[in-house]
Amino acid sequence: MNPPTDAVRFRVRYSDTDQMMTYYNARVLEWFELGRNELIRALGKPYRLWEQEGVRLPVCEAHVEFDGPAQYDDLLRLTTTLSMPSRARVRFDSRVVMDETDRPVCHGYTIHAVVDPGGRPLRPPAWMTEMLTVRNDMR
Repeated sequence: MNPPTDAVRFRVRYSDTDQMMTYYNARVLEWFELGRNELIRALGKPYRLWEQEGVRLPVCEAHVEFDGPAQYDDLLRLTTTLSMPSRARVRFDSRVVMDETDRPVCHGYTIHAVVDPGGRPLRPPAWMTEMLTVRNDMR
């Protein structure tokens, strides 16, 4: 089975860039958030509904590797894959490339705890584990 995966295209905004004529490093985590949200939406249950059902996914670990520059107005493609490495955590792997050439821009992952609204560990509900185990060809 393939893990749930989704891709989104976006342009580097002027506010994403820095004085060195490339994207500002902290923006990558915002791009990863975009990928997470769009993947969850593509699975059929936007994160807003997860929260309404009492599931929260706070980030507990983030890792980024910078592979190359991207400048204002470049069209990028962000691919995000979701997995569940343990019963209490989910992992989103993200890869950003130049859309037309596939030249790597950056890649990394975020790991999220599965908690209730009070921040206590939560056993993932059946609908959530089902989303992660059903084959999803969303590329």
